[in-house]
Amino acid sequence: MKDLKSTKKPVTDSKISRRGFITKTALATGAVTILPRHIFGRGFVAPSDRINLGFIGLGKQSRGLAKNFVGATNSQIVAACDVWSTKNEWFKGAVNAIYAEKRKQNNYNGVTTYTNYNELLDRKDVDAVVIATPDHWHAIQAIDAMKAGKDVYCEKPLTHNINEGIDLVKTVKKTNKILQTGSMQRSGKNFRRACELVRNGYLGDIKQVLVNVGDPAVPYNLQPETLPAEVNWNKWCGPAPLLGYNHRLAPSRNDVDFWPDWRLYEEVGGGILCDWGAHMFDIVQWALGMDRSGPVKYVPPTDKKAVKGLKMYYDNGVEMIHEDFGRGWGVRFIGSKGTMDISRSYFETTPKNLVSAELTASDIKLYNTEGNHYQDWISSIKNRTQPICDAETAHRSATVCNIANIAYNLGRPLDWDPVKEKFLGDNQANKMRGRKERKF
Repeated sequence: MKDLKSTKKPVTDSKISRRGFITKTALATGAVTILPRHIFGRGFVAPSDRINLGFIGLGKQSRGLAKNFVGATNSQIVAACDVWSTKNEWFKGAVNAIYAEKRKQNNYNGVTTYTNYNELLDRKDVDAVVIATPDHWHAIQAIDAMKAGKDVYCEKPLTHNINEGIDLVKTVKKTNKILQTGSMQRSGKNFRRACELVRNGYLGDIKQVLVNVGDPAVPYNLQPETLPAEVNWNKWCGPAPLLGYNHRLAPSRNDVDFWPDWRLYEEVGGGILCDWGAHMFDIVQWALGMDRSGPVKYVPPTDKKAVKGLKMYYDNGVEMIHEDFGRGWGVRFIGSKGTMDISRSYFETTPKNLVSAELTASDIKLYNTEGNHYQDWISSIKNRTQPICDAETAHRSATVCNIANIAYNLGRPLDWDPVKEKFLGDNQANKMRGRKERKF
């Protein structure tokens, strides 16, 4: 099956961009002066080339993202937002340090911070936003951003539940905005090559795929602690239930030696099953050519306390199992001609020579970002083309994770229609595709 994303497709947009308007106005008035870039100093990016970014969600992940966008793209961070005043101040300092390091711009003071993300979205000079909030905020903020005219980079998993994903995909189509998801393994050379080997039959017919990621989500169970004064906790919880504060859920500072535990809890996350599943199940989807579909049947273990063992079946007969095969988080493809293990730390096949097989001229070649997931989004914004992990692709991978959580929760087999995006003959499961949001 040919890769749906091997060729970039243009996205039509009836609105003239800010940079396009300025350029056309300048041309009409003859006010164009072309100057060599070197006179502006190292790190200068012409305003007509630059994408102005706003960051929403300034936790630990935001610094790595900021470093990538400053160092590896022609964009500029001009605004940021978090409900924590401490994280707003931290991000300013972190970004200043990144600009000093990467672009030799000392004392960069170009970031204005907000505690209400809608104020950031109101800024006309912000072209696009990077969303790195907890999962329960992703879809709401991404949809609001696109409606405000912004393109979006959103961390994975793209959505907290299935209905959010459906709504988000509709919004992308309606607004013609460019959305990239932080499933950056797709920009890794080994992951792309692994998927090409599967797509082109080098392992033969795929019979089974083992995916080792973490456990399903659990209900929130941390003991309440004194609420810090520097956070708007009502806004942090937002559409989720109003949870009792605990520093493990959301620390007030980013210089802690742990990743916040909101990922573990069903109210605001999807468990490590979703957190890492959005990476590893995503690779299976890509390898099998299922970016617009997914498994049609989910069979959980008979033991309702089990956190591994869920079996998922694609319509073509491929069986995918959530199982620990003893090598950390990763994927094992089992085919009629060989097997392949792929993760961030290993890429091995049996027979061994398969890993180094040369693709032929007629073989399928998958989308190649040249290793830069972040510039791929920036380039897609400028060219109005779809990036490597667009909304529909990420929504389908998130759906696999979300259905897995539902299956473990209900403890019974589920039949899924990936076209209608509904469960067959199971009203309870269908109600769990979404949830009633808290008014806040």
